[in-house]
Amino acid sequence: MSQKESSFKSVFAGLIIVINLIVAHLLFYIVLGSPSNFDADGHPLPGNYLGIVYKGGFIVPILLAFLLIVITVSIERFLTISKATGKDSVESFVKKIQGFLSSNNIDGAIAESDIQQGSVGNVVRASLEKYKEVKLDGALDKEQKIASIQKTIEESTSLELPSLEKNLTILSTLASVATLVALLGTVLGMIRAFAAMAQAGAPDSSALATGISEALINTAIGIGTSAVSIIAYNFFTSKIDTLTYSIDEAGLSITQTFSATSK
Repeated sequence: MSQKESSFKSVFAGLIIVINLIVAHLLFYIVLGSPSNFDADGHPLPGNYLGIVYKGGFIVPILLAFLLIVITVSIERFLTISKATGKDSVESFVKKIQGFLSSNNIDGAIAESDIQQGSVGNVVRASLEKYKEVKLDGALDKEQKIASIQKTIEESTSLELPSLEKNLTILSTLASVATLVALLGTVLGMIRAFAAMAQAGAPDSSALATGISEALINTAIGIGTSAVSIIAYNFFTSKIDTLTYSIDEAGLSITQTFSATSK
């Protein structure tokens, strides 16, 4: 990955966070806080969940922003990893490469890598180019040539992996932070509820209900956001592991073929 591309993706990640924070606050105050969701006394209309969520307090737009960030990053990672996989399935591509290697058709394997594209295709192509290069190099012995091919595979893989793992830290961080922020909102809501109960005389039932509602709404949104983030993180981590395994499998086939056909 070039330095320019890396810088762009870092800026893009920052923009995702800022834009979703703005969108979440607009949703909270304009959509959820619309006067049409409340009665004359400012209470949510019966069955109006938008108004009920709005009563969750100022922590709600922060949690909504977290949820939007998780969704946005998940879509971006899905598109990136799908592109990195290439045009054909990874399993099918690796089998084709192994077929070309078994017939010692290196040029055909390189052409197939160009068709496949993506991270797997890029690593395999670089490895095959090194294969052709060292095969004609009379200055190196067999073990040195194999070591050179393996080094190329490792270097190519290390260049591709950062682009696949980019922004996954956002998902893993929000999985924990969303729960903690929700807990903060829950505590604030319970403080308000107990404050209403502590008033002299009859407790303020409206304030009590608002406090309990604030606590439960923040808890629900926070847990939901955390759950989505954990699922997305594990899903993309699994996809990256599969790609890495496929690269290793193709690399092993290349080195084994070289070892078997070289003197």
